[in-house]
Amino acid sequence: MTQPTDIRRVPDTLNSPLSIALDLAASGVPPLPLRAGKMPFGNCRACARNACGGRPNMKIPGPCTCPAPCHGWAAATTDPTVLRSREWARAWCEAPAVAYHPGGAGLTVVDLDSAEAIMWARASLPATRIVRTNRGEHWIYQGTMQSANAVRPGVDIKSLMQYARWLGPGTGDMAALPDAVRALAVKEPSPFRGAPQTLTVPLTAGQGECRHRTPTYLDRGIAMAEQRITEARSAVHATVYRTFLAVLSTHGRCGCLTDAHVARLFAAAQAKGESVRHCTDAWTNARTALGM
Repeated sequence: MTQPTDIRRVPDTLNSPLSIALDLAASGVPPLPLRAGKMPFGNCRACARNACGGRPNMKIPGPCTCPAPCHGWAAATTDPTVLRSREWARAWCEAPAVAYHPGGAGLTVVDLDSAEAIMWARASLPATRIVRTNRGEHWIYQGTMQSANAVRPGVDIKSLMQYARWLGPGTGDMAALPDAVRALAVKEPSPFRGAPQTLTVPLTAGQGECRHRTPTYLDRGIAMAEQRITEARSAVHATVYRTFLAVLSTHGRCGCLTDAHVARLFAAAQAKGESVRHCTDAWTNARTALGM
């Protein structure tokens, strides 16, 4: 697992892009050059359209071994030999700016692009290290998560499989990535979106007819739900919500679910890093979506 990086160790320098990149790499922050327009350099001919067979759709690095700064965020590296290589020299000569891969440094950047977004962050998120940008601020937290754009008006999340422009180390003490930021990347349906069309009025537990021929049917369903949560490799919060929705859809209308069953599901979710509050919210949202 990548160790969180304290970017206060990275000097705020006005040197060349390569010098800045080498300083970042020495502090455990993987950099990459940016061309005009704040975009990564395009792939070389051999890697164009992922013809090399590696990093399909830029989802995971490898097996491509191209020495050039190809594949966008996946090109970021802390290897000074690569950064100084002949294949990267042209990019550094043309690069007006430097970017870095936050996820590769164990970080998450909340990119706030407007005054309204900054006001929201100040009211909703814990204080952390802040870097000023041309249009707003980057709030940087220790910890990684899936990246997501437009999670709120003027708010993007940059962490895994994303890059952020390096604008200096910023100010303030860096805080741990809060649940409030993780929740922004989870798109749960609104209370009535996705609700079964046959439901015309809310149903409460215990009003429906029990369809469980034996207790084994329910126990097997709970065990399968626990397994689904335990095996989640990403988007854990979304997986927990969808699993709760499935359990309630199948077993929640007849009153057979007990506190012990719910506790098993919550325990599985908490073992994956979910908080009790997130479990409770996901359970409540699932019940609301089903009209229960």
